[in-house]
Amino acid sequence: MAEIMIPAFIILWVLVIVLAVMVVALARQVGLLHERVAPAGALSPTSGPKVGELVEAATYDDLRGREHTIGGASESGDITLVLFISPTCPVCKTLVPTARSLAQYEKLRLVFASDGDTLERHAAYVKDMHMDGYPYIVSQALGLGFGVSKLPFAVLLDASGILVSKGLVNTREHLESLLVAMGSEVATLQDYIQSLEQGPKEQIQ
Repeated sequence: MAEIMIPAFIILWVLVIVLAVMVVALARQVGLLHERVAPAGALSPTSGPKVGELVEAATYDDLRGREHTIGGASESGDITLVLFISPTCPVCKTLVPTARSLAQYEKLRLVFASDGDTLERHAAYVKDMHMDGYPYIVSQALGLGFGVSKLPFAVLLDASGILVSKGLVNTREHLESLLVAMGSEVATLQDYIQSLEQGPKEQIQ
């Protein structure tokens, strides 16, 4: 019996060692993939005003009839986040609480915008999503002005009215990428990653 157990133990130890080597190899590959995969940022379209351009001030009425100015120099000195959403957009419903939380944390002026549908539908949407404390503008012209084609879409303006970042946003990570792009002084997070990739190539040349 002992003669049978000894080879079995040897085989088991060999298998354990092989498995350990495989785990180490897999862990190394996961680490390499993590370094190579770029962070997912908001996808910025090419239509509409360009990042870095001054957005001319324009006044719009919200659902309560109050006037709000989008663009131009902010009297309060706040950074403005305009989030374009729709009552029929499922992703928008999950993103609204995220936008509120981010705006409070980063001390942003948050404005919700939409178009289409009836004013009653928008009013019910505002109530259901607890957006009463924020401006909610229903304006097709506002969306067309920023080149909005898909939702949810976010625009970030600095205190002087400069468009610092914009893009399609589906998650909190996408929203935060707009702030990251602004802090990095690049148009989008994708541009920042591209600049990092081009840097080593230029040095080699």
